[in-house]
Amino acid sequence: TGGAAHMTDVTNASRTQLMNIPTGQWDDTLLELFDIPRSLLAEIRPSSAVLAETDSVCFGRPIPLAGVGGDQQAALFGQMCTSPGMAKNTYGTGCFLLLHTGHQPLSSACGLLTTTACQVGVGSKQYALEGSIFTTGAAIQWLRDGLGIIATAPEVNELASSVPDNGGVCVVPAFAGLGAPHWDPSARGAILGLTGGTSAAHIARATLEGIACQVVGVLVAMEKDAGQPMKELRVDGGAAASDLLMQLQADLLGTPVLRPTVTETTAAGAAYLAGLAVGVWKGVEEISGQWQVERRFEPVMPEQQRSDLLGQWRRALERSRGWAQQEGKETQ
Repeated sequence: TGGAAHMTDVTNASRTQLMNIPTGQWDDTLLELFDIPRSLLAEIRPSSAVLAETDSVCFGRPIPLAGVGGDQQAALFGQMCTSPGMAKNTYGTGCFLLLHTGHQPLSSACGLLTTTACQVGVGSKQYALEGSIFTTGAAIQWLRDGLGIIATAPEVNELASSVPDNGGVCVVPAFAGLGAPHWDPSARGAILGLTGGTSAAHIARATLEGIACQVVGVLVAMEKDAGQPMKELRVDGGAAASDLLMQLQADLLGTPVLRPTVTETTAAGAAYLAGLAVGVWKGVEEISGQWQVERRFEPVMPEQQRSDLLGQWRRALERSRGWAQQEGKETQ
């Protein structure tokens, strides 16, 4: 804007840890605590509204700035998760799960974060629960670069599909500790259940299962906090292209997984926010018609098998927790 406006939206402001989540304004107590003058901070505005115009020097004429959204909140909007109970998961290096919780902030009792969702217009506050998983897609990169059992990331699907099950192997990809809902920075990755018959294919399949099981843990916590089961999970991100991983996710969740035709949902969400503000679309309902399913994955795994896999995962998870801390104590 050439200095004419200094603004941000509620979703980006919430990431500074200086905004009061319920009020949507900078928090005086936090500003005092960190000794930050309010005059340094941007004005907090809605995510979808004509906030200002670009300086005409930039593009030859003024262009309205009408959509501002934080990465994951924009993806939530891009997935058209705009009603309470709707959830999305982005499969990248890590995973980022958001559950829309409505017009009132919901405090978590299960280790999740309360955050703002994109605000469309003045006064339409929206909130979500968020859970971050540190290592998911990075685990596939480790199979490629660390172990060298695949040459490219997509090869993990063929390798993992070459065996009917994990052969008793469980992989906990806690390479950087555990995120939500455990928050254990001293946890470390683990491979358990190895035998003389274990192959690279078993490790590959167990790695994909480990990614899916981590997601199950966060979504179970979200369901407990929200007090209702989810009807479906909408997915995006690079690893969402894996049909095997998405089928495993649906099986272990016991809930349908929906992959849209457009998986670049953060960019789509930003475009929807801007277009809505300038009249390209009349309302959120009209935008919802833009969202289409490319493939729907229905759970097909027998309940006993699902229960056994999740039980195996929970036992392996407990063995990975506190590992770095224990290692330090033993050294001392």
